[in-house]
Amino acid sequence: MCSLISKCWVIGSLVLSLSAIVSVAETNSPASQVAGLPYRVVPDFFHWPNEWHFGEVSGVAIDLQGHIFVFQRTTPMLSEFDGSGKFLREVGAGLFTHPHGLRIDAEDNIWTTDDGSHLVLKLDHNGRPLLVLGRKGVAAEADWLFNEPTDVAFDKVGNIYVSDGYGNSRVMKFDRTGRFVKSWGSFGKGPGQFDLPHTILIDKEDHVYVGDRENKRIQIFDSQGKFLKQWTDIGYPYGLCFGPNGHIWMADGGYDRIVELNEKGGITGAIGEPGHASGQFAWVHFLTFGADGRLFVADVLNWRVDVFVPTTEQPGMSSYIPTVRMFWDQKPSNGWENHHVNAPLSKKVPTQTIRAGENR
Repeated sequence: MCSLISKCWVIGSLVLSLSAIVSVAETNSPASQVAGLPYRVVPDFFHWPNEWHFGEVSGVAIDLQGHIFVFQRTTPMLSEFDGSGKFLREVGAGLFTHPHGLRIDAEDNIWTTDDGSHLVLKLDHNGRPLLVLGRKGVAAEADWLFNEPTDVAFDKVGNIYVSDGYGNSRVMKFDRTGRFVKSWGSFGKGPGQFDLPHTILIDKEDHVYVGDRENKRIQIFDSQGKFLKQWTDIGYPYGLCFGPNGHIWMADGGYDRIVELNEKGGITGAIGEPGHASGQFAWVHFLTFGADGRLFVADVLNWRVDVFVPTTEQPGMSSYIPTVRMFWDQKPSNGWENHHVNAPLSKKVPTQTIRAGENR
């Protein structure tokens, strides 16, 4: 099938018109070769004060001024940068335990999901909480509690939808004041069931897209939780956002690339591959676009936000064809310290092994 790719981006006063007819075999198999997407990476975009640096970055979002907010698992956990990447300030110091998702709504409010404290917070730009959903440190299944929530989204009247998450396999819906409306979902592989709902997105028709991570699919519901359809064999949906052309773009944190999906859920193009070099990913997590067409990507294990800008150069077919989930398999260590726990020089302490499906 042939598709017409026509994109227009505005960067400052410069207009880049990208118009090309590209022969693309749309596919629902991540193990097929797809077209590359016309972007180039911009290394070393962000500028920190000397005493601070990136850690494990889990989320990134852009406000109405074009300022970039970064959510990460080290101090400062929530930071604001200007559009050129210059650090401006820390936001909400002391509010967070284990950052996960970050969104900014149409009214420019900041929303965080914290899978360590089991909270969803709505903040103003000074970091003052405007709404608190859940109770800090309490993980359970109730109409007012979460168990490791992952992401948040909003419909056109301001209702709040939370993917909940690592501990609960459901979507929760609240009205704009935080009053519980309903929830749906359970653990499993059938329609309306989830094996780790990791990201959530809502379109202009109030269709709810849920990234069902370990089932390797996106499930689509109406605003009342009625199952409509699903997109399968797309990779691992860690993060979802809308691109400038209205298509859904997905951070595939299992195969470590960014993919563009068409209106039928077919993969039309991809950026990146697993690795640690500039433009490569290691647990790519969430993503967002600026109004100027720049793409910002939270890259957990690489301790950075990757920045891509659109280019007029057509990249051809992507050379990376996913076959194996990267940065995933592990086994207990069996070295000297494991056999000499009582030795005088042993530093052996209990270590945590991440079970399959637990990477954040």
